[in-house]
Amino acid sequence: MEAVLYEKQDGSRVICTACVRRCRLAPGQPGFCGIRVNSGGKLDLLTYSIPYSIQIDPIEKKPVFHMLPGSSILSFGTTGCNFACQYCQNYSMSQRKDVQGTHMEPREIVRLAIELGCNGIAYTYNEPTVFMEFAHDVGILARSKGLINIFVTNGYETPEAVEYASTFLDSMTIDFKGNASNAFYRKYISVPSADPIFDTIGNAISAGIHVEITDLVVPEVGDSLDDARTMIRKIKEKAGISIPVSFLRFHPDYKMMNIPSTPVSTLEKHHALAREEGMQYVYIGNVPGGSHESTYCPSCGSLLIYRNGFSSEIRDIDEDGRCKKCGFSTGILLKHSIKRPTGGVATDIRRRSFQ
Repeated sequence: MEAVLYEKQDGSRVICTACVRRCRLAPGQPGFCGIRVNSGGKLDLLTYSIPYSIQIDPIEKKPVFHMLPGSSILSFGTTGCNFACQYCQNYSMSQRKDVQGTHMEPREIVRLAIELGCNGIAYTYNEPTVFMEFAHDVGILARSKGLINIFVTNGYETPEAVEYASTFLDSMTIDFKGNASNAFYRKYISVPSADPIFDTIGNAISAGIHVEITDLVVPEVGDSLDDARTMIRKIKEKAGISIPVSFLRFHPDYKMMNIPSTPVSTLEKHHALAREEGMQYVYIGNVPGGSHESTYCPSCGSLLIYRNGFSSEIRDIDEDGRCKKCGFSTGILLKHSIKRPTGGVATDIRRRSFQ
């Protein structure tokens, strides 16, 4: 399948414009991701219609906390990635350079999501930017059927890729690692700088995409509170204080089995720092049953959404996202806030056949 996000150069060379690496490729040469290849002067996406893993997840697992709480999401990914995280929990697919998976056309994926009663589709497990054109075609069809679309992404998209994604994306969870320290990114991810990710936050919000932030706090090598403060201040510059931020617990995997899981006390210090910096919605993830999973009103402190693990329970928040006790507008998007195609709601959409 010929890609969309690339530029042709002299001598049959191409430049991939999906991610910030902007790989310059000679004929026959693959990009860093291994799945976008120069085939005779055009860029081909080798994983088009070939998902490697597909399953149903709660939306809270993405994590997306401020859109459709309690929803079921069909999640899928392909092989390949533009990062080389040494601790990746999905390394068997993300770091695989040979294409593997099951052939499924976009129409089949959307049909499956509807048949299984899902509210949307998440592009996840590996970096969705590298299979952007496949995601686009699934997403356009999914949106036409009333489903939402979510990217779980490292945020290393080009502005061109964000613009292209805005035609179908409703939400992005942008995952930082190691408090966005450039030294951490160079050593453990093979990326020169995390700085372009902050631009992606601004570009996505400007394009009308709902954005949430996570930061994987890696103990000993990526848990500096000074770096965390710098990261939070940059996020505030791009997105303000109401953007949800989750600090995630690290678990040892892949090439970093020697690093222990993040102490909960370290995560709590990060949480306190972000609150000190004025962030209104700060969470701790990968610690089920913890004290910082739920959403509280920034104005009066009322419990708006109770969470335990990946389950959510609506409490003192109305369908317009306002606190029932004080009227504070949270911006949280409940089911009533998602625009469906004219003529039906989600349950009706599931009974429609594809044309």
